[in-house]
This record gives sequence, structure tokens and C-alpha cells, in this order.
Amino acid sequence: MKQILQSYKTGELWLAEVPVPICKSGGIVVQTRSSFVSAGTERMLVDFARKNILGKALAMPDQVKKVLRKMKTEGIISTLEKVQTKLDQPIPLGYSCAGIVEEVGRQTMGLSVGDRVACAGAGYANHSDYNYVPKNLVVKIPESVSFEDASCATVGSIALQGIRQCDLRLGETVCVMGLGLLGILAVQMFKASGVRVIGFDPDAGRCELARELGADVVVSSDLEAACDEFSQGYGVDAVLITAATKSNEPVTVAGEICRMKGKVVVTGVVGMDVPRDMYYKKELDFKLSLSYGPGRYDSNYEEGGHDYPFGYVRWTEQRNIQAFLDLVESGAVTPSKLVTHRFAMDDALDAYQLILGKTQESYLGIVLNYPEKSPGITPELRTTEIRQVSKRVSENTTGSLGVGFIGAGNFTKAVLFPVLKKQKDICLKTICTATGMNAGQTAEKQGFACATTDYKELLNDPEINTVFITTQHNNHAHFVKEAMEAGKHVFVEKPLCLTPEDLTDLRSVYNDSGQHLLVGFNRRFSPHAKLIKDYFKERRTPMMVNYRVNAGIIPPDVWIQDPEVGGGRIIGEVCHFIDFASFAIGSDPVEVQAMCAASSNASLVDEDNVTISIKYRDGSVAQIFYAAVGAADLSKEYCEIFADESTAVMDNYCSTMCMGKRGKKKLTGSQEKGFTEEVSAFLTAVRQGGKTPIDFQSIVDTTACTFAVLESLKTKRAVKI
Repeated sequence: MKQILQSYKTGELWLAEVPVPICKSGGIVVQTRSSFVSAGTERMLVDFARKNILGKALAMPDQVKKVLRKMKTEGIISTLEKVQTKLDQPIPLGYSCAGIVEEVGRQTMGLSVGDRVACAGAGYANHSDYNYVPKNLVVKIPESVSFEDASCATVGSIALQGIRQCDLRLGETVCVMGLGLLGILAVQMFKASGVRVIGFDPDAGRCELARELGADVVVSSDLEAACDEFSQGYGVDAVLITAATKSNEPVTVAGEICRMKGKVVVTGVVGMDVPRDMYYKKELDFKLSLSYGPGRYDSNYEEGGHDYPFGYVRWTEQRNIQAFLDLVESGAVTPSKLVTHRFAMDDALDAYQLILGKTQESYLGIVLNYPEKSPGITPELRTTEIRQVSKRVSENTTGSLGVGFIGAGNFTKAVLFPVLKKQKDICLKTICTATGMNAGQTAEKQGFACATTDYKELLNDPEINTVFITTQHNNHAHFVKEAMEAGKHVFVEKPLCLTPEDLTDLRSVYNDSGQHLLVGFNRRFSPHAKLIKDYFKERRTPMMVNYRVNAGIIPPDVWIQDPEVGGGRIIGEVCHFIDFASFAIGSDPVEVQAMCAASSNASLVDEDNVTISIKYRDGSVAQIFYAAVGAADLSKEYCEIFADESTAVMDNYCSTMCMGKRGKKKLTGSQEKGFTEEVSAFLTAVRQGGKTPIDFQSIVDTTACTFAVLESLKTKRAVKI
């Protein structure tokens, strides 16, 4: 399928050929018939992407601060590589479209194949032949409403949410500042609700169009005098700012034309240096309108499909879209009269030449239309061969060890792919991700021969004997199980699984498979870990390990904190440090006890601040101190190990100092967490048929320890392993 993509690094736009996205349980796959180009928002994205690295930094000072802190703790080179990887990822354009339902997820009710629907959401309702869209971002289209008009519904809901923030009644007055697409849609909706409207725009042509579509008064100059007359000297009840300018003038003028105790609502992107004296003396309400409405940016609503109760949140973003479509059906709002340009999908890049000012044409609404395709999605549509074979692709597709990837997130791109490029005699065969954009573009950039959104294509390929699994944590167990049952060697990023039941199941699958299975516990492969292991070789006393982790805060609404998706940070990350301690000690864990901090702060997760004590069969003890509330400038990981009247001190995998009766040893340099050594050891074992680099029982013990930590926190007692 075709999809419009943009390089976040260079600003380049292109029409890419990518696989059709997979249908998840909580949404639908739509064959797009029309999509609406939001000229203001998309021009802003394109302009930002075209800035050089300095321009991007100046536009995002908060992100620059994060990068600088990361440089202090992880090193300059490592941080810059991650930044470049992030910038090098393409982004999809578009967020408002309409089409026909092709597939329905098993947890999606009320929608059927063949339904005509309007879709919303950046990253979902893209300019693309097919889109996967979660169910709360989908609304059925009334029979009399065209695909073109329905494709404007998301843009219309933005204007509608601004109107709701104005909270005006029948007969009250409003000034709409900026008569572009949002502004004129707002004019029509205000009029439909019985509000008197005065519109302003410096473009006389847009003023005339707004007048034709319902505005009571329009002006392109002398706004203050016009509003004074329009409101009979009182000032307007509200001002809706839909303009796009860096200037602070709209906010200043809005305060001047608004009545005492009136409202100023901003939906556009404008300067917001509020003139306090004026707003204070009139006691004005100043509001920002949240995009499409309640639910926007809430992952539980948009991605998880959890709707807000109707009686408590009357107008969600989905219900706003439905209300807009009802207004279109009634004829109160006429999006088609705002469309100045229509392009076929094959000519879509011409639309961006237009909004970037390359053709010197005036425009307002821009629609992309898509050819009608046969119903149904064949397996072939979900797999794309990489046609433009680069030198890197040809180099990576001739090895004897066939490699496939399921998942390709930021970690995979920044860490695992660079490591794999150092390996010889491998064939990067197929990569699978849920979205076609990620699969297709990652395959082309990294040198895979094929991209797919159907992981079974990868498992059924006899040329692939090794599978890397780097998806979200809740998918690890079933992907590992199916891959091993398909006869593949498996490298899975931590954690192995999220539940004791899955661990029991995987133990049985592993014992029956005869395949290699490695979990991404990379730290034990670091040169620092090996130095410590060698230093305490043949120790005579039990070992004491104290591992401090300055983890940093991850908000509760991020996926890793969801017990059903990420498993939480103990299962999802603390497993690393348990594995390191077990590797250093070289004995089996037998008992776990844990305590966590208790906070009334809803932005903190108690289990993210935890102390864990692990007792080992040989009498050794490991203490893991995992804190989210520490200073960002402090290094992330610090470990002290004591035995035989000797001590090893490891600081963030940048330096290790060993001292005491066992002598002195030292290792310093750039941060080395063992990723290269880990992958190399795994692939060597696959090629040569040797022993898996981490004994499976050790992987099971580490995973069981994380479950024991959670049980100990709940029961407030020690838990046997």
C-alpha cells in the first residue's frame, strides 16, 4: 500500500510502499477513501522537520536538557547515536480520514466489515491506503454524508471543542479571529447553535467566504471598532482564536474586544504572553482547547478503548466527531464548500508543494482521494519485498544464518541493529511490526529483504532459523512459544514473560524444543561483569552485592507501568540487576524479601522505589536498591561487591575498580553494557551448536525472582524461590 511519510531528520517527503497494518483486538482496519490535509498543522510539522539540528534544538529546549543530562550519565557518543536514531525515524502525516471497514478486532463491538466510517488520530488516521484505528477514534458516517465531507470530521471536532470551551448560549456574541479552515467551520457551528458571530481575518477573500457561510459580520481591519458596534458597546461574550501566528497580537486584541468576565479560547498556535493588567481588570477567562476533546492524549481512552461514562463526560473526542457529522448531515456545516484543492493519492506530494508555498496558489481545504479497491485484505498485502536493494541490503541478505525480527522499537533501532551490523555470515531476512510504515521503512534502512505486519509469515519461512523478539512485554511469551514450536532459535528482550503461568508453559516448550533461547540480560556480558567474575573466581567466603539503580520517574500512564502490558518496572527492568547479581555470585537464589516506599503522590508508583534482598544457596546476599525519585544528574547504576576481604566497585559500566587481598584490577573507558558481546555469544551458539550463553534455569530463576518481589511487597514477608 502507499503512505505519505516524512523524514524527521531532513524534512524530505515521499510516497512509500509499505505493508498493510495488522488489525489489533481493540480497533479496525480501514480502506481509506478520502483523507483531509490539515494545512496549518501539517505545514508546521513539515517546517519543523526541515530545520537543521540547531533549529530543532532551539525549538525544543526541554528535550535538549534531557539530552545533556543523558550525556553526563551515558556518555556523549552513546547519547548522540540514540538522538540520531530517533531523528532518523520517518513519521506518518495526516490525522483525519474516512473509508470502509475491512477488518474488525475481536474486542471491537458495534462495527462491521463494510461500514462507512470517519477516523481520527495522529499515527492512526494517516494519509495511507489502509489504516489501523482504535475503536474510540472511529465513528460511523451518516448515509447522506460523503467520504470527502466525513474526512474533515476530525478537523471539525477541533473547532467544535473550541466552541464548547466558549460555552455560549443562544443570542450571545462571539468573535472568531482567523477565518481559515477551523475558523469558518467554527462560524458555521456557532450559527447552528444560535450564537451571533463576527469574524476577522486580514485576507478579504476568506472574510467574504465566511460571510457567505453564515457570519453576521466580517472585517479585515478595525476589529475593535467593529466589535464595539456589533456588541452595542459591551464587548463580545467570547473570542475564539483560530489564527496561526507567533505574534502575541491576537491575545492582546482579544482582551480588548471581550466584555467584562468574558472568555478567550485559543485553538490556534499563537503567542500567549497574556497582558495581565487588561485580563485582570476585566476578570477574563483564558482557556486552551484540547484538540478533539476529552480523551485526547489519554492512552487508556485512545489506545486502550476505555470510554468515559456518558453521564460524567458528555462530549469526548469520539462524541465530538459524531456531533460534527450530524451537523454535516443536517446541512448546517458544509465542508465541501471549503475544499479548494483535490488530489489523487498518487499525486499527494503536490499537495505539500501547495501548502509550503511552492506554487503561489491560495488554498483552504485540501482533500486526498483514493482509488476504490477490492474488499478484503489478502496475505500478500501484508508483506512487501524491498525492491530498491542497496549495497547494505545485498551484504546482509547473503549469509547462512537467516534472521527475522518481530518488533522494531527505539531500543532495537538504536542498540540491536548496530550490533547486528558487526556480525558476519547472517541474512537479515524479514522484519515484522504492527504498522506497515515501521516495517517497510525499517527493512529498507536496516537491510532486510522483506517487511511484513503478519508475524506468521516470518515463522513459516524455512530460510529463517533465528528470531529476535523485541515487542512490548505482554507479547513476549506467546511469540517465544510460537517461534520455538516453529523450530526457531529465539533471542527475546527482557522480560521473558509477565506471569508465573506463562513461565511454567515456556519451561515445558523449551524442554521439548531443543532450540537456543536467550533473554536479553546484557549486563552479564559486559567487560565489567567479566572482570568482576574473574576477580572473585574461586572465592572462599560468601559474597555481598549492593546494586544501586537511579532509575528516574516513568509516569503511571506509560505502557510499561500497565501490569497487563508492560508488567511494571520490577518485572520489566529490575530483572536486569537480579541477573547481574546472580551471575556475579554464581549460585541459585533461594529467598526474596522486598519493601517499597509509600507515597500519596499519584504521579509516583510505589513499586518504583524498592529495596530487594535476595539470599543465595551458598550464603551470599544481594541487595538491590531501585529508586525513581533520585537526581537526574546522578549516574544510573552503581554496584559494590564484597568477598574475601576484597571489594569491586562498578560505576555505570564506565569504570570498575577492584581492590583488597585479591589484588588490584581496573577497567575504565566509555560505557560498555555488553550488548555486542551478548548478541555475538548468542549467534555463535546458534552457528556452532554449543551451549546457550545463559543457562535456561538461570533465566527461569531471575524471572521467578521478579514475581517473588511483587509477592513479597503484597504479603510483607519473605518468599521462597
